[in-house]
Amino acid sequence: MMTAMVRPVSRVLRLGCVLAFCFQVLVPCGLPGAWGLDNGLAMTPTMGWLHWERFMCNVNCQEEPDSCISEKLFQQIAEIMASDGWKDVGYEYICIDDCWMAPERDSEGRLQADPKRFPGGIRHLADYVHSKGLKLGIYADVGNKTCAGFPGSFGYYDIDAQTFADWGVDLLKFDGCYCDSIQHLAEGMFHPQDLAKSKRQNFEDKPNYTEIREYCNHWRNFPDIYDSWESIRNTLDWTSSNQKIIVPVAGPGGWNDPDMLVIGNFGLSRDQQITQMALWAIMAAPLLMSNDLRSISPEAKALLQDKDVIAINQDRLGKQGYQLRKEDNFEIWERPLLNLAWAVAIVNLKEIGGPRSYTINLTSLGRGLACNPNCLITELLPEKRKLGFYEWTSSLKTQINPTGTVLLRLERTSSAQFSYSVVSDSL
Repeated sequence: MMTAMVRPVSRVLRLGCVLAFCFQVLVPCGLPGAWGLDNGLAMTPTMGWLHWERFMCNVNCQEEPDSCISEKLFQQIAEIMASDGWKDVGYEYICIDDCWMAPERDSEGRLQADPKRFPGGIRHLADYVHSKGLKLGIYADVGNKTCAGFPGSFGYYDIDAQTFADWGVDLLKFDGCYCDSIQHLAEGMFHPQDLAKSKRQNFEDKPNYTEIREYCNHWRNFPDIYDSWESIRNTLDWTSSNQKIIVPVAGPGGWNDPDMLVIGNFGLSRDQQITQMALWAIMAAPLLMSNDLRSISPEAKALLQDKDVIAINQDRLGKQGYQLRKEDNFEIWERPLLNLAWAVAIVNLKEIGGPRSYTINLTSLGRGLACNPNCLITELLPEKRKLGFYEWTSSLKTQINPTGTVLLRLERTSSAQFSYSVVSDSL
């Protein structure tokens, strides 16, 4: 099911603008870009926190007051994000997912928060989040019901958008459950713009991502992520298998979303957490954590707040990385960065045994230009260290733990300038 993230350019815009902007503008300032949603947002991938994977649809505040979906939870997360370094490194959105609503709309047909779990209402919560220098996201569904069975937006698109604008919501996650037809899904996602055009969209066959990014700042296209290595691997496999289609459309203003970061939870080893962080940086993915920041381990916190890895994710060249090749249970991914730099991730897919060595010829990286004529290579993960200067024709040997990743940054040391094509036959 496709999930879209759309963001209003102003909190006072009418609802239709909250749900979908349709203006096409080329990203300015000389940075390569794609035609898409022109609301001035998501020039780099969105960063923040989303409750779903970690807290799901827990509405039992009587027995589990510290982990239920409530005003208290989001206020506590906002306080921690503002005071414990998260906002400082770029995490700015606190996003409510499903299960925030009351079971019924109010007498005027408007959505309303559950009065017991959100006694102050969403407007009050938005004001609190904004007072911390953060932004608030909320969840709705294009269908008759949300995925968890709460009121959907079908037939109420304008009312709901105006409600979110009145509340001061900054981001909308628009889900696609309980749609009775593909046409229904398309009309809801693209409402209230040119429905004649949107009806041509076939979500079951080959989604037109160029058209989708006209309406959304980022979009999901794969099942929900889980706190498991299998889920991470499935997401990466789907991404690499479809990269010829999805990589070219990503860029400032619109991003492919492989779903939440589950770092700091229970299902991933240290090496697997490193792999998720490294690959989400390579893929220019939105960094939306789903964990409990109130009790996160120092190691997970340091990984999620790693400024050098975040810098790769947020690189303003705005090009999504891709899998370069797969061989002998290793995957090599690379991503072009500003100033002709490159990020490279080498993943050891084996789940048994010990660390394995992998030797890579530098001439094979960055379309042959990443280290031409020479470059400085820095390891960012799992350790941070300068590996030194390398010639174009040299090779680099690394050692990688099972299910782990080595993340490298290659910076050219020559003043020579080269151009390259972002979409190549290697995709």
